[in-house]
Amino acid sequence: MRRFAIPITLAIAALLVASLANGELTQRGNLRLAFSGKIAPKKLPRTGAAPVTMRVSGSIGTADGGRPPQLRKIAIAFNRYGHVSTRGLPVCEAAELEQTTTEGARRTCGGSLVGHGKFTADVAIPGRAPVPVVGDMLAFNSSKEGNPALLLHIYVPQPAQVAFIVTFRIVRLKEGTFGTVFVARIPKIAAQLGYVTNVALTFERRYTYRGMSRSFLSARCAAPAGFPGAVFTLAKGSFTFTNGQRISTSLARNCWVR
Repeated sequence: MRRFAIPITLAIAALLVASLANGELTQRGNLRLAFSGKIAPKKLPRTGAAPVTMRVSGSIGTADGGRPPQLRKIAIAFNRYGHVSTRGLPVCEAAELEQTTTEGARRTCGGSLVGHGKFTADVAIPGRAPVPVVGDMLAFNSSKEGNPALLLHIYVPQPAQVAFIVTFRIVRLKEGTFGTVFVARIPKIAAQLGYVTNVALTFERRYTYRGMSRSFLSARCAAPAGFPGAVFTLAKGSFTFTNGQRISTSLARNCWVR
């Protein structure tokens, strides 16, 4: 299996920033980023937190139909009323996923699995029209230098078997609107032959730790007393591209108290 990167910058961005509303479209110059998603259940407790499942999807493109630039860095901050829990989850190391298929990654690190999805990409071949490919994505709980992290495993079975991994650091913030930040630097790769056009990924993981039920994702609706719901800033994302472009966007969401 060759390990080279079909650029998956959209996959990462959509994984971490997709709106929980009906959809978001951001454009800066010629570059366009589109996101959509949903969360279940729709009603959440006013206090405490309840397990949630999140499905996100998105696409990247340009206004003139040309090839989009590659992402260099991503920093995503999430509202503190949404919580990411990794305590008690098995940890998967990047070395365990090297050169693995989707099935192999599941066998090796199935206990650490927190998300799964699909993506499509156009691979540029010299002298030929771009070739569309479809691949699988898996998200695993991990650690980096002793701190929480997330591994995104990407695998394409054909026209050539390709697998690679992107690591996101998970940073906790003590105060402010946002409570958790996911940060990743996308490495420079010489043979960047294509780009992802669409991606869809679902986060869903319930587990038991020390006799207590837990969820990788949980949330509450922090509506004031007497109000049935609230509107809040779900996330803020900053995207830096190899051509120097930078896009920052905030996503709004409403919730209802159950």
